[in-house]
Amino acid sequence: MLLMRSERVRAGRARDAVSCARILNDWIDATPWMPRIHTHQGVRQYFQDIMFPQQQIFVIGRPVSGFLALTADDLIAALYVSKPGQGLGRKLLSHCKSMRVRLRLWTFEQNQAAQRFYLREGFSETRRTDGDNEEKLPDILYEWSRE
Repeated sequence: MLLMRSERVRAGRARDAVSCARILNDWIDATPWMPRIHTHQGVRQYFQDIMFPQQQIFVIGRPVSGFLALTADDLIAALYVSKPGQGLGRKLLSHCKSMRVRLRLWTFEQNQAAQRFYLREGFSETRRTDGDNEEKLPDILYEWSRE
């Protein structure tokens, strides 16, 4: 199913934190290779206390069905949607591309669907690690710049 034209990206508000945390928690629960290192409540608390106050958050859908967290230094800290394949991630990413000349993000080596998505969206792989992250999973740094 493709994205409905009425779905607009908007700035996330504090009240969206619980919905965004739910999307991430659901993804973790549905992803066998992803370790759960924080409780559901811990993820919600992080979104409310850290992510929303310190990062620029964009959401899409009513109810919220996707979000993107962007740091001041052009790092996409999170991009998750509740139902992949509907164009929501692309719309969130396009919104951020329109605001920045450069973007960076990390994705896990095991997340091949995300890798394919970012390559289609013009990102290039620039670095790999053996798990230098909280989850201790190998990951890949991708970068995009406006040409």
